[in-house]
Amino acid sequence: MIEFFIGVDGGGSGTRVRIERGNGVPVGEGDSGPSGLLHGIKNAWNSVEDAAAKAFRAGGLEVPPRAATAIGLGLAGVHNPQWAANFIDANPGYGAVALGTDAYTTLLGAHSGQPGAIIALGTGSVGEILLPDGTRREVGGWGFPAGDEASGAWIGLSAVNHVQQVLDGRVQGGAFAIAVAVACGGERHAIQVWLANATQTSYARLAPIVLQHANNDATAREILLEAGRQVDLIATALDPQRQLPIALCGGLGEPMRAYLPVDLLHRIVAPQGDSAAGALRLIRKQVEGEAKPCSIS
Repeated sequence: MIEFFIGVDGGGSGTRVRIERGNGVPVGEGDSGPSGLLHGIKNAWNSVEDAAAKAFRAGGLEVPPRAATAIGLGLAGVHNPQWAANFIDANPGYGAVALGTDAYTTLLGAHSGQPGAIIALGTGSVGEILLPDGTRREVGGWGFPAGDEASGAWIGLSAVNHVQQVLDGRVQGGAFAIAVAVACGGERHAIQVWLANATQTSYARLAPIVLQHANNDATAREILLEAGRQVDLIATALDPQRQLPIALCGGLGEPMRAYLPVDLLHRIVAPQGDSAAGALRLIRKQVEGEAKPCSIS
């Protein structure tokens, strides 16, 4: 018998977990390191279980047997069917597992399962829409560095490119370029070493520097304005008729509002819930519908 439900929001920068009892009473929340499947199946499960243990402790409970727990997960990297299948196969013993993309669980949480669209802006980026007929469609989410426009990693990559040009003397720089350079090692050789080892998460950690300097540096502001234009392109591709509400989600969702085209701002609504809430909705639907113990959405 399932006694607890776990909802997981897992990405390239970190993992957030929310736990409820079977009757819907909240237990607690916890967080841990990245659980995007790009970081490896074992690492993903380790992060999920670490965050879940913290959530149970936050609720004053010992971690219960896995068989009495159902877990829903929205994870980055689920688009890769082999990674997703390997993750399900590595289930350490949970009574039920429902796995979806982080975009899908964000969509479920943002509109409480009703028709609408989301554009998730975090380490990566993706747009997804749930249409009134129940079909879903995705835009973007191709992965960094080839895609993920307007994401933290994309913004950070633009910032590093600016620093390279400043250090070469190709363009003028200021406090913004200095701050980004310092974050990447400070001087040319150190920055080259940083670049050789940088991950998507490393680039995303530079996005707050861009936001910090956007009011005083034209280049920083233009990077964010271009990100806003990319968000608008995603929104238009999702819903050309501009009929359904759009929620901006993820860590950069709220900060990016200031850089969106005015026409798009009129369509933006506050999300009703987050990706962890959507993951809880996903696993409850599976368990209450008596679907397969493990599934991928």
